[in-house]
Amino acid sequence: MRFSDDALVPGTRVAARIEYHGGDYHGWQAQPHLAVATVQDTLETALSSIAGVSVTSTCAGRTDTGVHGFSQIIHFDDPVGRSIKAWVLGTNRHLPDNVRVHWATPVSSDFHARFSATERRYRYIICNTPTKSAALDGLVTWYRHTLNLDLMNEACQVLLGEQDFSAFRAASCQAKSPYRRVNSCDVERRGRLIVVEISANAFLHHMVRNIVGSLLAVGAGLRTVQWFENVLRGRDRTDAAETAPPDGLYLTAVSYPPEFKLPHTPEGPTVLTGHL
Repeated sequence: MRFSDDALVPGTRVAARIEYHGGDYHGWQAQPHLAVATVQDTLETALSSIAGVSVTSTCAGRTDTGVHGFSQIIHFDDPVGRSIKAWVLGTNRHLPDNVRVHWATPVSSDFHARFSATERRYRYIICNTPTKSAALDGLVTWYRHTLNLDLMNEACQVLLGEQDFSAFRAASCQAKSPYRRVNSCDVERRGRLIVVEISANAFLHHMVRNIVGSLLAVGAGLRTVQWFENVLRGRDRTDAAETAPPDGLYLTAVSYPPEFKLPHTPEGPTVLTGHL
């Protein structure tokens, strides 16, 4: 992909795709009241270095501590009129190796990274081996018990449609409504890796990790599919299984209406194609 050297008009709204390894960060969202590193702070410091003035960004979905972003989408308003090349290559020179801007593009002023999004997609990657992988440490979640994917996929079907997901909602969740619309959810094996893929219009705090924790209980034979359905219908978080670790969770795609003409995002994360 080639990036334009042409200066943008000051005030132009810019959308960008950000990839990051969440292991060294206390989540996405800036937390000025705490002395912790966040992805948002790290990115905005680099963007501000390019602009020479403060730049603030808005993201499609705030990820938790340790969660990775393969395709986080942000927007910001260019305060000075830099080029797309500067916003991509220049910003990357100011970023640590675990955060990267992959593309940027000017968009209309009505584009909003969060509110214009129509769907978010997450992948949770499980290394299902007798012993823990050293090379994949921090990139996947290790689970040594044999998993029955047929049972896990049967449980996934219970999640489809618009429902109250209070049973899989963190106690600290600040969303006004527990209702979300899950568009798809399935589990597949890729060699020694098991991938849970789930898409929805939006997600509650810890929703994916809480769902995966209960799916693992079903797959390992510790709980039944009927139990899983009863947990969802019961709307009580204390009835569900433990929250799955953050290591294996990736925000992999965010969808927008076609009129915004955002670049295509490849399948990811790359660990699924054999690359670290």
